[in-house]
Amino acid sequence: MYAWIWRKLPGGLWGKVTCSLVLLTAIGSLLWYVVFPWATPFLPFDDVQVEAGTGQDADTTIPGDEGPDEDLPYSTESNQPNPFSSR
Repeated sequence: MYAWIWRKLPGGLWGKVTCSLVLLTAIGSLLWYVVFPWATPFLPFDDVQVEAGTGQDADTTIPGDEGPDEDLPYSTESNQPNPFSSR
C-alpha cells in the first residue's frame, strides 16, 4: 500500500517527501480536530464510578499505609532533611 502511494505521488524524491509530509500533517490534523472529538463521547475513559464508603475495608490495604505506629525514616512534618552527624 505504501509503495503504491509513493509511486502515485508527483515529483522527484524531494517532491515526494514534501508531499508525503503534507499528507501526514493533513491526516493527523483531521484525526486530531475532527474524528477524535467526535468519538470522545463514545469512549469509556470518563466513565469512572466511585463507591461511597468509609475507606476502612478490612481486606484492602494500601502499601505504605501501615498507620501511626509505623516508624518512618523521614519527617512527615517538613521537607527539610535531617542533618547527618557522620561527617
